[in-house]
Amino acid sequence: MLEKKDIELESAVIIGVVTKIQDEDKSKEYLDELEFLTFTAGGDVKKRFTQKMEMPNPKTYIGTGKMEEVRKYIHDNNIGTAIFDDELSASQERNISKILECKVLDRTNLILDIFAQRAQTSYARTQVELAQCEYLLPRLKGMWTHLERQKGGIGMRGPGETEIETDRRIVRDRISLLKDKIKVIDKQMSVQRGNRGKMVRVALVGYTNVGKSTLMNTISKSKVFAENKLFATLDTTVRKVVIQNLPFLLSDTVGFIRKLPTQLVESFKSTLDEVREADLLLHVVDISHPNFEEHIASVNKVLGEIDSSNKPTIMVFNKIDAYKAKPFDDTDLIAERTEEHYSLAEWKKTWMSRVGEDNALFISALNKKNLEDFKKRVYDEVRDIHVTRFPYNHFLYPDYDYDNMGEEE
Repeated sequence: MLEKKDIELESAVIIGVVTKIQDEDKSKEYLDELEFLTFTAGGDVKKRFTQKMEMPNPKTYIGTGKMEEVRKYIHDNNIGTAIFDDELSASQERNISKILECKVLDRTNLILDIFAQRAQTSYARTQVELAQCEYLLPRLKGMWTHLERQKGGIGMRGPGETEIETDRRIVRDRISLLKDKIKVIDKQMSVQRGNRGKMVRVALVGYTNVGKSTLMNTISKSKVFAENKLFATLDTTVRKVVIQNLPFLLSDTVGFIRKLPTQLVESFKSTLDEVREADLLLHVVDISHPNFEEHIASVNKVLGEIDSSNKPTIMVFNKIDAYKAKPFDDTDLIAERTEEHYSLAEWKKTWMSRVGEDNALFISALNKKNLEDFKKRVYDEVRDIHVTRFPYNHFLYPDYDYDNMGEEE
C-alpha cells in the first residue's frame, strides 16, 4: 500500500489596500481570491493585512506603520512568505524584502508559480517560462544582492560587462529563444487544427474554477483533470463529442482571472487560438459565486483582447445546486432588497432574459441537472452551423429527440 503523506503548507500572510477605486467589499473579495490562489500554490494564509489609502505607497506599497505591524507579526510567528494583492514594481519588491526579511511575492508571481506547477505539456511549459522570464527581466537587480554595479578601486577599472548586464543578456536571449520555439509549436498546432477538417468547433470559456472541465467530462465522457482549485486546467484539451448522431469538437481552455498579468495574456494568446477559431462559445459562469457578474465582465474583456467577443455565445450558468440567495427579512422596513437576495427564478427575469432566445441555460454539471436542455440547445446551435456549412446534410440531423438520450446516459 502507498503511504499517506501530509503535505506541509508554507505559512504566509496576504496584504491588500482599500482605495477610492477598490472599496472594502471589493478588497475583501480580492483577498479571498488571493487566499484561494495561495492555497492552490501550496500555502496556508495565517493572517490578512489591509490598509485604507488614497493610493498604494510607491516605495513600500503600504504605509510605514502598517509595514512595521506586518514585520512584527512575521517575525513573531515565523512566517516564510508575504504575498501582496497587486503587482509590485522592482523597487517596491526590493524595499519590502529589506524590511520584512522574508520571501516577498505579488499576485503576478503567485499566478506564475501556479502555472509552472500545472504546466504538463512542452507547449504550456514554454509559455509559462516565457511569461516568467518577461516578469523576471526588470527585477533582476532586486532578486540577487551580488548583482551590483562594478565597484571601483585597484584592479576594478577598465571595460567589461557587469554581472547584472550579463544576466539581463542571458534572460533576453532566453526570451528570444522561447518566442521562436512558440512560433514553431504554433505552426504545428495550426496544422493539427487544419487536419480536423470542417467539423463544427465549440469552445468552453469562462472564469477559473467555474466547472468547465467538469462539464467537459460530463458531455464528452472523457477524463479531463478537474479539481476545486484555481487553474486546474492549463493545457487546452479537444475532444470529439456526439450528441445523438451529430459530431462536433469541444475544447476546454485555460480559465481567466481578474488582474490577469499582462505577461500571461501575451504568452497564452496562442493557447487561446482554439477560442479564436471556434464556431460557438459556451461561456460557463459559476452562479453560486457572489460576484459572478464581475467574472463575466473579466472574461468578456479577455475575449475582446483576442478578437472573439462577436462570436455566437451561449451563457451557461453552472453550479445551480450550490446557489443560495441571501435571506431577506420582509418585516425590516429599512433594509433594501438587492441582487444578493434574488432567487434563480428572479435572476432569469433580469438581463439574463435579454441575452438571446434560450441563450441563458441554468445547469449543474456535477449533479447533471438540466443537462437535457443544455444538450438540446447545443445540438440545435451546432446543427444550424453544420447545415449552413453543408447545405445538403440537413436531413441527416432531425430535431432533438429526448427519448433516445436514455441510451447515451
